[in-house]
Amino acid sequence: MTTTDDIVETISFFDSWEDRYRYMIDLGKELPSVDESIRTDEKLVPGCQSQVWIEADQNDDTLNFKVDSDALIVKGLLAIVMAAYNNKTPQQILQFDIESYFTALDLIKHLSPTRGNGLKAMVEKIKRFANDAN
Repeated sequence: MTTTDDIVETISFFDSWEDRYRYMIDLGKELPSVDESIRTDEKLVPGCQSQVWIEADQNDDTLNFKVDSDALIVKGLLAIVMAAYNNKTPQQILQFDIESYFTALDLIKHLSPTRGNGLKAMVEKIKRFANDAN
């Protein structure tokens, strides 16, 4: 499983944002495939430019997420978010400093405003799952 530290370290090797975007797309391609049944209105994340679906299951103490998007770059963003949140306890999710993580990736200022808002909407949906499970 790719960790947040792995992603920060790897992305820092790339000089251009074009190469970083390619890396993010590759991360998205590594996400586990999900069944089409995840693509429901209840699992759709509002506020995203592309369609994004997130489903959470609680397994013992941890939350396990199934995620999908209709856009390659957004799947990459989902992979970055999943490195921070997937298979973590609700408490770990709520305590993780996602803003510092995004800052370390130098991510937000390289996304369009609508993509940045969508990324924030993904994080908020995951935090709601964590709050509900807590």
